[in-house]
Amino acid sequence: MELRQLRYFVEVFDRGSLSSAAKALLVSQPALTRQIQQLERECGVPLFERVPAGVVPTSAGTAFYQHVLGLLRYADTAKDAARDAGPVREIVQVGLAPGLPPTWLEQLIDTVRAAVPQAYLSLNDAISTVQLQDLRAGRLDIAFVHESPAADLVRHRVLEEPLGLVVDPRSAAEFTGTTCPLRNLDGMDILAHARDQVPIGHDRLVSAAHVAGIRPRWHFANYTENARACLRATGAEGAILSRTTAGRLLPGWEWRRLVDPPITMQTWIARQAVARGTVTAVTDAIVAAFGID
Repeated sequence: MELRQLRYFVEVFDRGSLSSAAKALLVSQPALTRQIQQLERECGVPLFERVPAGVVPTSAGTAFYQHVLGLLRYADTAKDAARDAGPVREIVQVGLAPGLPPTWLEQLIDTVRAAVPQAYLSLNDAISTVQLQDLRAGRLDIAFVHESPAADLVRHRVLEEPLGLVVDPRSAAEFTGTTCPLRNLDGMDILAHARDQVPIGHDRLVSAAHVAGIRPRWHFANYTENARACLRATGAEGAILSRTTAGRLLPGWEWRRLVDPPITMQTWIARQAVARGTVTAVTDAIVAAFGID
């Protein structure tokens, strides 16, 4: 059963005449008759009754007509959908390190959508070390990581955020203003991310404390969600986090930007040196919009 036969059937049904339908369809009447007869054989019942004035539908033909109209409408809609679909989109696997600001990510996605419409971004949350492993293994196309990737990768710094001390509001009175000099951490129990989560921030924090001659009691933990539990488990008085992460993990707590010296968390975009055209286009669009080095 073909769509052409169904269209022939509808034309004969609507006109009530094989000769009139043949003229409208630009086919010969014998050819149209053969198509209708073949359709009747496939259905196993007569669809039309021949009368002197032409043809009239049987009860089976009338029931068949209602279903055929729906099928033809679906067929026409399918063609329209195919025409309107536009170019095929290519999946680009993108890794996201914890703590990226939501508004920044939204702007990044909008930038890619406008600049590389054929790209479909599939987002995957993972810490930096896991992302870089997945990137080299081909499981990721693009990685956003909190460490400077190896020199054999295409890499660009795209975001830098200040780190700060976040403390329980009940203890915040001793931290006046909007900043916290690093020396104020001396002797405090401080929770910080493990090195494999924020390598550059971790190293700068520990190094700056050493240079300043202060000795915080560091508690390093690998976490993405359970900051409050880690604080409780370690007995830490505060945590070193970006403002974005502090607001998400410890809502209502007080955040003070670290100064003297300031400590930042950096985010890099990385991809393989040899990559698909769409992956390269996505990377270039992001670097053009957000690159800072």
